[in-house]
Amino acid sequence: MKAKIYYYKIYFYTFLALILTAIILAFPARCLSLALNGLNLWFEKMIPTLFPFMVLSGIIIRMNLTGSFVKILNPVLGRIFHLRRPCIYGIVIGFLCGFPMGAHVTAQLYEQKQISKEEASLLLAFCNNIGPVYFLSFVLPALSLQQVFPFLFGMYGLPFLYGLFLRYMVYGHDINNGYEKLNGNFPVRPAPNLLTALDESVFQSLFSIAKLGGYMVFFNLLFVIPGLTADFFSLPANLSRFITGSAGCLLEITGGIGIIQDSAPYLVLCILPFGGLSCIAQTYSMIKNTDLSVGEYVMHKMILTAITVFYYLLLVELSFLP
Repeated sequence: MKAKIYYYKIYFYTFLALILTAIILAFPARCLSLALNGLNLWFEKMIPTLFPFMVLSGIIIRMNLTGSFVKILNPVLGRIFHLRRPCIYGIVIGFLCGFPMGAHVTAQLYEQKQISKEEASLLLAFCNNIGPVYFLSFVLPALSLQQVFPFLFGMYGLPFLYGLFLRYMVYGHDINNGYEKLNGNFPVRPAPNLLTALDESVFQSLFSIAKLGGYMVFFNLLFVIPGLTADFFSLPANLSRFITGSAGCLLEITGGIGIIQDSAPYLVLCILPFGGLSCIAQTYSMIKNTDLSVGEYVMHKMILTAITVFYYLLLVELSFLP
């Protein structure tokens, strides 16, 4: 039975590869344009906004400076979550710097043995979200949304509350047991000097940012499939844009928003917590050298998406939103 399933998978993946190759050869100009759009998004948006944070965060983690970095916020967040300072650092960076820094920092903290597997699983479940700068400067203007607070709460307040629920109701027992076994003392690796930490951080960040660029190019290229489907059925322009943009958001969120724009703002807001297949693939690339589960991550993203859908339906029903 397992052998049959294996061969079915091989045939299925081979079929998909052949179809995509045929599409690229049949529509080279269109595919080139889509791939170039993904490359431009990576070069113009992701590298300048994400790479410096990756390098700086890598230095802070390698030099065991996470506790000092969150010293001001720890009295508040530490008491709310009842977590140690490296975990609070992961929460702060995950929420402020945005995706995929949440997964990147969580994996680094775990690999550097500054947090346990249970703590890493908790952080990964709710800290890997769209960044606030991206959300405020790109998403809300693209969707032509004037109000800010309801959407900020939907984007960040809900994951924060979900993280609190997970901390005390799901992961609380395992995390607390881990603290008791070690009497609160976690092993700390010797910190390298600044130049060594900088060199290692730059190398790792370049490797990570290059992989993210490859994912953005590939998933933007896949936009050709919903676009060709809409053309095949000769759909009206507005319907074609809606279908292509919606499918695009599920593939790669930035490119999808660029297509759908303000034609379905609440649909986009409900897809944002999930992040799209590109975000899932990029998250996997951040954690694949650890034993953290990408399946568990996807499950939490789906739960957050369902909570977000309910949140916006409730706001519209109560006439808080048009």
